[in-house]
Amino acid sequence: MLHYAIVFFIIAIIAAVLGFGGIASSAAGIAKILFVVFLVLAILSILFGGKFKK
Repeated sequence: MLHYAIVFFIIAIIAAVLGFGGIASSAAGIAKILFVVFLVLAILSILFGGKFKK
């Protein structure tokens, strides 16, 4: 998941440098959403990861 966030962030940077404003803003928005989802899942796995082990 973090990999996809980084990929969309790089796409947003390249699109911004080339002047594609709409593509850059949508790619940056997708990257932000994926990063937040990654953070939530990482925190949940840290909190609950040890509780379900046998």
